[in-house]
Amino acid sequence: MGKFQTFQEFLTTTSVKIPVFSFTINLLLAALLSFLLGWVYVRYGSALSNRKLFSRNFLLMTMITMLIISIVKSSLALSLGLVGALSIVRFRAAIKEPEELLYLFFAIAIGLGLGADQMVITIIAFIIIIGILIIRRKVSYGEDNQNLHLTIHSNGPQKIELEQIVDVLQKTCLGVNLKRFDETNKFIEASFLIEFHNFEQLNEAKNALQKLNDSIKINFLDNKGIM
Repeated sequence: MGKFQTFQEFLTTTSVKIPVFSFTINLLLAALLSFLLGWVYVRYGSALSNRKLFSRNFLLMTMITMLIISIVKSSLALSLGLVGALSIVRFRAAIKEPEELLYLFFAIAIGLGLGADQMVITIIAFIIIIGILIIRRKVSYGEDNQNLHLTIHSNGPQKIELEQIVDVLQKTCLGVNLKRFDETNKFIEASFLIEFHNFEQLNEAKNALQKLNDSIKINFLDNKGIM
């Protein structure tokens, strides 16, 4: 019984006071790095979703992660309590593309590093990883001639088939690359990377797609700009 009481007292009394000044600096640095991460994701990311909207999550994700780690590391009892809390909490988000998950992990890693007071290591890793991401994206820009993201959505009992869409695009576009395809018994949604030389070709493709079905919804998202 005495050993149990001793361990219980150790859990409740072992606590380290968090320096307010260093915590504030780390929190501001977390905000800055998460802002830069969001800018890189919007500018150099390749996800077909709304990258600008998704990048807004990075700021809170990074700062909240840093806050949790800063508090938990100051007390063994809190760290054990966090393990128990996370075992009953499930986080579910509509992550459709691996790139989104990778950037979320990056934001969490920044928060972990700063929360553990590893400022220098975190900054160095951030610079190196961001540099690699930018260089890789610039190289892929040089290899990829496709300049538009195209999303096509059709619903209702007379929804169009993927083969019809691909057939139209192959006839009107210089290059076609299917990136994502979702289908149920009620709707179909397909995302492509396509290439045009001018706006006349874009209008031709749009008109041809609209003739397939009245319920079709077409969304063009500029990737690099039409020549």
